[in-house]
Amino acid sequence: QVQLVESGGGLVQAGGSLRLTCAITGSDFIIRTMGWYRQAPGNQRDLVASITSGGSTNYADSVKGRFTISRDNAKTTMYLQMNSLKPDDTAVYYCNLKRYNGVNYWGKGTMVTVSS
Repeated sequence: QVQLVESGGGLVQAGGSLRLTCAITGSDFIIRTMGWYRQAPGNQRDLVASITSGGSTNYADSVKGRFTISRDNAKTTMYLQMNSLKPDDTAVYYCNLKRYNGVNYWGKGTMVTVSS
């Protein structure tokens, strides 16, 4: 059974930093991509950053230059380093795994609140 558990969210002032962690268990299959998504109240869930099995990364324009996605070699832990946080970054952040067969796995999310 695949489980994704996010941690590291919290309240931070604008300009501050947070590091999110996603702990992954039960993924005894080849992962296509790993990623972070976020959803603010009343909004859809949007991609923040992703990393492929080969290590290529992709970022939403709104976070380029401020956020960095990474993972360990075993692909059991994924990180999102968030710097220069803005109030618009306030959202629930979700960890995601995609398999080559199209199946998606999601964590339950961690709340990030950036105060102005």
